Amino acid sequence: MMTQNTLIGVRDPFGIRPLVIGKLKNSFIFASETCALDIVGATFVREVENGEIVFIENDELKSIKPFPKQKARPCVFEYIYFARPDSLISKKCAYEYRKELGSELAKETDLKADLVIPVPDSGVPAALGYAEESNKKFELGLIRNHYVGRTFIEPTQNIRSLGVKLKLNSTKTIIKNKSIILIDDSLVRGTTCHKIVKMLFENGAKEVHVRIACPEIKYPDFYGVDMPTKEELLAHKKNNKEMCDYISATSLKFLSLDGLYTALIKEKRNSTYPQFSDHYFTGDYPIKPKDNLDEVKISQLSLLSSKSNN
Repeated sequence: MMTQNTLIGVRDPFGIRPLVIGKLKNSFIFASETCALDIVGATFVREVENGEIVFIENDELKSIKPFPKQKARPCVFEYIYFARPDSLISKKCAYEYRKELGSELAKETDLKADLVIPVPDSGVPAALGYAEESNKKFELGLIRNHYVGRTFIEPTQNIRSLGVKLKLNSTKTIIKNKSIILIDDSLVRGTTCHKIVKMLFENGAKEVHVRIACPEIKYPDFYGVDMPTKEELLAHKKNNKEMCDYISATSLKFLSLDGLYTALIKEKRNSTYPQFSDHYFTGDYPIKPKDNLDEVKISQLSLLSSKSNN
């Protein structure tokens, strides 16, 4: 927020979304992540703490914590996907966390294959971690066209399918007659993954084993991220075999929830408390989604209204 004389930064009591402070000469800066500071030549000062309000006035920084104290539960998807790989989260680059996720995924998987291939760009760090841990060969079997945006947020299926064809192409001579472990950071609707698996088989792959560096996404987000509804999420309505059949892969496996926590904080989820907002996988929303509850009430009222009219 801004007034005429003051710049104000606020982070919610759980610290779900990130907010950082930087400094450029004598001036302070707020940004959602540290890579934004790097671009303008600012120095990273620190993260805004959960439940903190920071006031910047006359080139001075003051802070208060007016909310009841809560244990921090930052959004786990910042670590998995949302943050840019070169941004710092808790003093480590997001890239490092993602390599750890891939390494932990390899520990949970006993699989013979010729190559580890990432879905670029988001699957690259996890695939590197997987390849290092499993001592398997890493190759870029898919090449990305960087002039095309993210496909999972496109509004229609036709546009998403076309987006995959425009965005990715395979290195045919690398994958031909090979058994492949295909690594991605997450599986949302499954439509993009289905197209990629199909492309790899069409270009000569012998087997395509899909490995996902996070647990199954069964629940939507209500904290400011444009994600699909619950009904559109592949893991909400299908079991592992049905998902594997849907994407036409040889096999499919996800990182476990304990594996996720072990990779990020070296502890299991329930050893202290759920230290992240991990509602995507568990349905455990630290702040209950009021809009969603209102939708339920509205649908109930509509049903009562239709009954009374009948």
